Amino acid sequence: MLRTITIGSAVSVQGIYVRDFPDGRIAVKVDDEIYTGTPVARAADKLH
Repeated sequence: MLRTITIGSAVSVQGIYVRDFPDGRIAVKVDDEIYTGTPVARAADKLH
C-alpha cells in the first residue's frame, strides 16, 4: 500500500508501507531506501 509521510517540517515522501513504530511513526520504502516519519492523514480519516 502506498503511504505518505512527513520528515521534518517541510519534506514529504511517498512510498510503499513497510512497518509501524510504537511512537506513531511509520516506515516507507522508496527504491532501495527506507524512510521513517510521521504519517499524513488519509482523506477518509479526515471525514470522521
